[in-house]
Parts: sequence; C-alpha cells; structure tokens
Amino acid sequence: MNSFDTICAISTSLGESAINIIRLSGKDAIDISMKVLSGVDLTKKKGNTISYAKVVENGEIIDEVLVSLFRAPKSYTKEDIVEINTHGGQYVTERVLELLLINGARLAEPGEFTKRAFLNGRIDLSKAEAVMDMIEAQTKASLSLASKGLKGDVYKEISALRKDIEDILLHIEVNIDYPEYTDELQVTKNLLIEKVTSLINTINNIILKAENLRVYKEGIKTIIIGKPNVGKSSLLNNLLKENKAIVTSYKGTTRDIVEGNINIGGIILHLIDTAGVRDTVDPVEKIGIDKTIEVLKDAELVLLLLDYESGIEKEDLALLELTKDKNRIIIANKSDTINKKLNENEYLSISALKGDGIEALEKEIHKRFIHDEANDSIKTNISSSRHISLLKLCEKSLSSALTNAENGDFIDMISIDLKDAYDSLGLITGESASDSLINELFSKFCLGK
Repeated sequence: MNSFDTICAISTSLGESAINIIRLSGKDAIDISMKVLSGVDLTKKKGNTISYAKVVENGEIIDEVLVSLFRAPKSYTKEDIVEINTHGGQYVTERVLELLLINGARLAEPGEFTKRAFLNGRIDLSKAEAVMDMIEAQTKASLSLASKGLKGDVYKEISALRKDIEDILLHIEVNIDYPEYTDELQVTKNLLIEKVTSLINTINNIILKAENLRVYKEGIKTIIIGKPNVGKSSLLNNLLKENKAIVTSYKGTTRDIVEGNINIGGIILHLIDTAGVRDTVDPVEKIGIDKTIEVLKDAELVLLLLDYESGIEKEDLALLELTKDKNRIIIANKSDTINKKLNENEYLSISALKGDGIEALEKEIHKRFIHDEANDSIKTNISSSRHISLLKLCEKSLSSALTNAENGDFIDMISIDLKDAYDSLGLITGESASDSLINELFSKFCLGK
C-alpha cells in the first residue's frame, strides 16, 4: 500500500437521509474528483470553499452535489481533501463512490483518514483516540472528556510528566559524561529519591482520578448472577425499566445472555442477565450456565442475588465462593416476602419485582466506583483504559528506579528504569508507538473517519 495514494470512503452512515458525504484524501484527490464532476473546476478553487457541481457518468447526471475543498496542509489529514455531499440514499452514494474508485482512488481502511492525520503530524495519538471517543460518547461526561482530548489536554498532561523524567535523565547523563561541570546540578542519591518519589505520588494520584473518569467514559461491565428463579431477570427489567428478559416462576427460563445498558448518575452500566447457576442435566440450560461462568471472568461488578424466602442454599454457597475475589454487591431479593430466612442487616435488601430498594442499590454502585481518596490538587483529563494501563506501567518502572536508588545500585541501572517509564508515557502520545500498535488502534475506528 502506497502511503501517498489517494483514499476514499463514505463518511456518513448509509441509509435514508438528507445528505451523505464521500471523502477523498491524497495528492490526487482533486484530479480524481474532476474526472466525475461537471460544472466546477476545483483546480482553480481556493481551500475551505464549497461549490455546486454534478456527478456525471457517460453524459448521464447521477446526482447534483455540493463539493467541499480543503487544500494541504490546512486540512484534517494535511493532504488535499475533497468531500462530495450527495443526496441521501444508499444507491446514489455507492454509485458515486464506485465512480471515484474506478477513476483512481483506493477504498480507505477503517480509521485511515485519522491515521494519516497522526502520521502527518496533524494530531498526536491521544487526540486520534479522542476522535473515536467523541463518536462513541454515550453521556455528557464522556462527551466532555472526549472534547478535552481533542483540545490536546491529555497530550499536555503526559508531555509534562515526560519532561519531568527527561530532566532527571539529562542531569544523570551530564553528571556521568561531564563530571567536571561543577555548576551543573549534581544528582545525588537523596535528590534522585526525592524527585522519583514525587513523580510516583503524582502518577498514583492521576491514576486514581483517571479510574473515576474511565468509569464515566467507558461504563462498568456488570453481571447479574444467582441461582435459578432468584429474580435476576426481574432486577434487569427493573433497572432497564423495560421487559427485556422473560420472567416466569419456572427454573431455567433464562438460557442465554441478556444484555442492556442503563445510565446511573452519569455512569453507564453494561448489564448482563445470566442463566441461573445450578446442577442440571438439560444440555441447553448447561450451555447457558457455561456462558455465565465465561462472562463472569471479565465482569467489573457482580450483582449476586440471594433469596430471602429460601435462605442460603448449596447453589448460593458455590456462587459466593466463585465470586469472592470480584467486586461484588450481595443482594437479598424478595424483601416483600413474609417468610424471611436471611438476616436483613447483612445484605442489601430489595424487591426486584416491586422495585423496592433499587435506588439504594444505584447509590451503592456509584459509591463503589467513584473514589475521593485522590489529592484534590491533582487534576487529570485521562480516562482511557489504555492510557491508565500505561501510567501503571510507568509507575512500576519508577518504583523499580526508586528501589534501586535506595539500594545504592549503579546509576546506569536506574537510568534504564527511568527510560522505560519515559517510553511508557510516549506510547500514550504515540512518540514511542510501534507500527503494529498504531495499526491495531486505528483498525478499531469506523470506516470513513
């Protein structure tokens, strides 16, 4: 694939609409467009202009369009960009796209326009990811975070941390290579420990704040689990405020995964109602139970339902053991029952059928994931799981450097840890990113973006 060829794709969702947009980017974008357009000469037009034209094939008018022109380097990709605004409708749009491909354009890969913007220095990797975050935003909070990423707030924050590490590395190198420079800051053991400790504290506080923001941005993978007929589907329906899951008095009704999303105080819960877990000879029900065990592995929150009426049975004991290492809320359902075999004070009490206690459950979920322990003087705009994992990797390298410094190890060994920390942060902005990482990230983008 030639990195300088001209790419083309539909940038709007196909379907009935007022308009659809077909985007071209590359050195031949104008020339290829001119082969299918009539009534306009784009070669004589200035950038940032819109012109009326017709799309013509063999003398036949396919569509009347508006054509936007953005000349390099003042464009999204820093290449010449032409956007053809066709009338809505799948047939017309795909017909125009086909003509552009026949005349020399190549169909763009998912995210390739934004990838070119990154490769051409128009944006850093954190800004590129913010583009997709903007498209996928489900709440006001997640939209706000994406907007900050687009403004470059994440890049500035990470660059400042990298600068702090770089300063330590530069002083170390000067001390090693030019010991005669007495006016240069001498990086003593105590000074090194002080600076690295300060960095670790700052990054740990950023991670804690970022975890809060990640919850607002990405939501929480939540699984509802319990023995058959304990009220899992009723709870799901109550939280979603719709009858999405079938509710009956028969055990084993839910045999497959039922999913839905709910917004609780700005936090999106990705809810999964699962098959009741029990010993069974029914092969279909057993498949559902196996799926339950599988999705449990990735769950960030477990809502484990017990039954006030039946008390803790063998299946409950198995589930309590299975979920003991997960972030879980143990809920006693059927609080409206007369025959209560559970202690009301030991569990969160609800009636999934009547909706009693649901508000208390929502408050408990919010409390579990929004922490206040971070230093209020530390602010962050970081909210991506990928970015948080790289911050943790950076912190790990800094902690290793601190341990080595405290043990009086060779300064060269400490420098290696500091460089690893520096490179981990560079993976966030793209300055240390490999081609494989870049390709993987952009492959997750939608086509035409």
